[in-house]
This record gives sequence, C-alpha cells and structure tokens, in this order.
Amino acid sequence: MFNIEEELKKLPARPGVYIMHDADDTIIYVGKAISLKNRVRQYFQGSRNLGVRKEQMVEQIARFEYIVTDSELEALVLECNLIKEHTPKYNILLKDDKTYPFIKVTVGEDYPRIQIVRRVKKDKSRYYGPYSSAMAVKDVVELTTKLYRLRTCSRNLPRDIGKERPCLYHQIHQCDAPCQGYISKEDYKKKVDELLDFLNGNHKEILKELEEKMLAASQEMNFEDAAQYRDLIQSVKRIGERQKITDQHGEDKDVVAVAQDGEDAVAQVFFIRGGKLIGRDHFYLKVAKEDPRAQIVSSFLKQFYAGTPFIPKEIMIQEEIEDREVISQWLEKRKGRKVHIRIPKKGTKEKLVELAQRNAELVLNQDKERIKREEGRTIGAAKEIAGMMGLPQMERIEAYDISNISGFQSVGSMIVYEKGRPKRSDYRKFRIKSVQGPNDYASMEEVLTRRFVHGLDEQEARRKENLDEEFGSFTRFPDLIMMDGGRGQVNIALEVLGKLNLQIPVCGMVKDDKHRTRGLYYNNKEIPIDRNSEGFKLITRIQDEAHRFAIEFHRSLRSKGQVHSILDDIPGIGPARRKALMKQFPGPDKIKEASVEELKAVPSMNERAAEAVYGFFHKEQEKKE
Repeated sequence: MFNIEEELKKLPARPGVYIMHDADDTIIYVGKAISLKNRVRQYFQGSRNLGVRKEQMVEQIARFEYIVTDSELEALVLECNLIKEHTPKYNILLKDDKTYPFIKVTVGEDYPRIQIVRRVKKDKSRYYGPYSSAMAVKDVVELTTKLYRLRTCSRNLPRDIGKERPCLYHQIHQCDAPCQGYISKEDYKKKVDELLDFLNGNHKEILKELEEKMLAASQEMNFEDAAQYRDLIQSVKRIGERQKITDQHGEDKDVVAVAQDGEDAVAQVFFIRGGKLIGRDHFYLKVAKEDPRAQIVSSFLKQFYAGTPFIPKEIMIQEEIEDREVISQWLEKRKGRKVHIRIPKKGTKEKLVELAQRNAELVLNQDKERIKREEGRTIGAAKEIAGMMGLPQMERIEAYDISNISGFQSVGSMIVYEKGRPKRSDYRKFRIKSVQGPNDYASMEEVLTRRFVHGLDEQEARRKENLDEEFGSFTRFPDLIMMDGGRGQVNIALEVLGKLNLQIPVCGMVKDDKHRTRGLYYNNKEIPIDRNSEGFKLITRIQDEAHRFAIEFHRSLRSKGQVHSILDDIPGIGPARRKALMKQFPGPDKIKEASVEELKAVPSMNERAAEAVYGFFHKEQEKKE
C-alpha cells in the first residue's frame, strides 16, 4: 500500500518531474520542480491554496512517482514530453518543444552559418538545445558571431563568391566575407570547429575573457559596459546547461542502468521514442552479493527483451558486458533488423545513462521495502498459488464469470492477470448467443469454447504466416484458468478443453455460506488457503474483478436497451405495460406468482393482457414440469 506521508519524507531536494496517479493507476497530472521535496509536499499541506481544479486533483491522488533530472531545463522538457504522451486530465495544454529555441549550425554547407531556429529537421545540420531562455540564445549567437566572424547571410556559396559586394557585417568586422573569397574554406572550417567546441560545452576560455573585461570595465567605473559583460556571462552559463531529454535525431532507444545493494538490485529503463524521453520503468532484481554489475545488466537484458514486444534500434548500458555481441545478434533476429548495444563514453548519451543510474539508486534506496511488498502482492502471490497447486509457473491467469438477471440474456467476462497484475488490454466480453434464459453452465461452455477456438485459429494463422510475435489477443493461452464456482464450473471448463485437446490446469474459486472465498477446487479436491496470505488476497481480487467486469458489461447492455426483458416475449405487452408491471412487482418471479386479477389491477393492463401474461408464465412452468 502506498503511504503518501512516508513517501513524502523520501523526496530528494533536487530538480525533476513528478507524476501523480489515481486509484486506477492512471496518470492524472505531471509537473516539474526545482526541488521535488518542496514542490510535491505543497500539494498535501493543510494550508495549501491550489484552486478548485487542483484541489479536486489532490483528492484523487493514490500514489506519485518522480524522475530526477540534472537541471530545471531538463525537467521542463521532460514534463512536456510526458504531458504530450499521457495527456493527463488535470494538466493544461503546454507548448510543444518546437517553440523552444535551438542553435543550428549548418555544417552540411561549404561555409556554415549559425542560426536560431524553433524546429529541428532531419538534415545535415547540428542542433543544440532546446534552451529555456530565448534571450540567452540570442545573446550567445551575437557573441559567437563577433568572436568567430561567421557569415549570417543566405547566399549560396561557393557559387555566388564575388558576385556581390560584402555586406555591412564585414565592414564592422563581424564577418570575414567568404562571399568575396577573403578567407579560405580551410581557415573558415577552423573557426566553425572552434564554434562547435564552444557549443559542446568548452566555455572556459570565453568566460575567462568576459570576466576579465567585466572587471576592467568595473575598475574604470564604466558600469554600463560591466553590466553588459555580466549579462553575457550569465547567457553563456545558461547555454552551458546541457540537456539530455530530447535527441534531435528522433530515434527509438532504451537506456538501461542498474543499481545494486547487497542482494537487492534495481534496473531502470528510460524509453526514448522519436527522440523524446516519454517514460521509464524500474524492475526489482534478486541477486547474489558477489554478482558483478555487468553480469546483472546482461541477465536483465536477456529477461526483459525476451518478454517485451518492442525492441528499439539502440540500447545504451552503463558498462561493457561479456556477451554483448551475442545479445545484439539475438535481438537483431527478433526485431528483424540491426540492434546496437552501446556503452557511451562521453557527451549527452553518457549523461543520460548516468541519470538513469541515479534514478535507479533512488528507487533502490528509498523504495526498496515498498517494491518488495508490491512484488509479494503480485509475483510472489502468483508463485504462492502455483506452489499450492503444484504447478511449475503461474505467469498468466484467466478468470471467467457469467452475469444474468432472471429474465435477461446472459453475458460472459474474461479477465487476465499477468505476474499478479491485471492486464486490462486482454480483458474480453461475450454476449451469449446459443443459450436462452439463465443457464450458467451452458453459457460458460459457450464462452470458453469461443475463446479457445478463436485462440487456436490465431495460432494456426500465425504458423501459416511464419510470425514469431503474437498478433492476436487470444493467441497466448493461460497457465491457469480460474472459474467463479466449484466442481460444476470446473467440469464444464475441463470438458471444453478436452474436446479441443488442450491441457490447461483449471481450478474453481469456492465460496462459503457468506459468499466469501474459502479455497480452491482443484483435481477433485478442495485446497484450503490461509486467509492472511498474499495468495488468498490475490485470488479474492481476481474473483471480485471477474464479477465486477461481468456485472458492468451486463449493466451497460441493459442501459442501452440491448438486452430485453422476458416480458418482451409476451404478445400484447409493449414498453408501457412492461414498465407498469416492473413498477408494480419487484421482479419477474413475483409476476409469475400473480393471479389474473392482480395482473389486471396494474395500470394500463386489461383482462386480455393479464391473461396473456398469466398464460405465458404458467405454460413455461408446465413445460419445465
């Protein structure tokens, strides 16, 4: 259980992004902070004054998570990426990062230029940014233009060399006029290389020169010039805030880093899609104290990418692993194209791996106990159930339920739990087609038959198409089927599976007289369960979820008028009389017990209609007898 008070105490006083989740684990708000500790705590203080909308949001927060960054700028860009990806309910629309300024150097040209742009294109140019301050970018571009004397014009060089006279920038000594051939291509390239070195973060020399000029101006009492140099120094420092959250190349890559503490380890994965960091996930690992980190990374890569449907073009890790080439070849075979596993040694990629590692360390140090509890509630609980039943594994569980109200058509539900967690994308609903009236056994037989016949058809189609990946929701079969009932429901499931030559374990969730789960019916015997165990709690959650899903489906159909009352089958009983009968009598059973005189007393009913209703139910009763 997520304890908000306890988690608030663990927040770091560092910049980053915080993500608020509701009870359904839906992301409802994303925000950035200079200090996560101060900002997130404000939401839960009694003296807060957040406004009506934010107050409503706070009331729905069930848990929060956060990603630490190296600067407020990185937090800003990551915040925008996450808002665009998840569109949280309580976020206002933020500007896309195309409105942030970038510095562009047109290195694909023979005589490159430096420009301020708002869009990143896939061309041969180099892009730096995005930056949080447009004024700082403008100041630095003006400064570098003066220092390196690069052209700012749009002339086509070398084609137009000598065709027009040099512009004003040459006259004021801010351009070496390559348009006139006054500087060679080689010398011009040296200046471009110096500019790129500066934009890559080598600011020491320029900052030293500006500081000397600022001090000199100050000593000469020329405070206006000193203030200008001071502002230029601040602009250079702002440009120096390198950010790693957006990659102008727009590629898909994962960043994997591991933090270890004794027998506990956490793997952090940053997901970069289309060049943007859009999310992350962490995984708790049980390791041996003597396991080297490289071995842990290698083991995690193999387990994680064996189960994930998407494999990126590039995977970045923190250190060399022994079987890197073998894993790359295996991933290449699965993806169908080249997959690179890289260990970045410098630049933004190295910083991004370091950021992932720091977040892994935070998770490990601050969330270790919570992660263990969550693992116990999910994977641990599933293993506990598997152990009770003597099964080798319990990764996927499917549970089924039938919902009907006397007189209404039945519906079926299928819910799926994987690794102890609900996998709602695989939930399915069934409208019963072959069964008339409330017959749970026959309805369940239809649901299971349709589900597994469909699954077998998908598997056959996959084999014919020679596809390695699952492409249909029914393709994968469960490790265990759970039925909402005892021996009868279990036998129905076993009969269906037998006809289809499928070997899948089936158990029933048995209830006591008070309609509470008391055990599992498996292999013709009831297995008692400790009510305080995590396995028992998981079984209860599965049973409740299957029932809820079926009831909601049935209710939605009734509300849409898609399931009709048994009264609709009686000649002469239209909507008005059906409504009057249901208003007068609590349910269909009471209508069956009513006499002709009692039926005739209902508003809008006459003797002929009353006799039709009475005759209909009594004929049905005679057939049953």
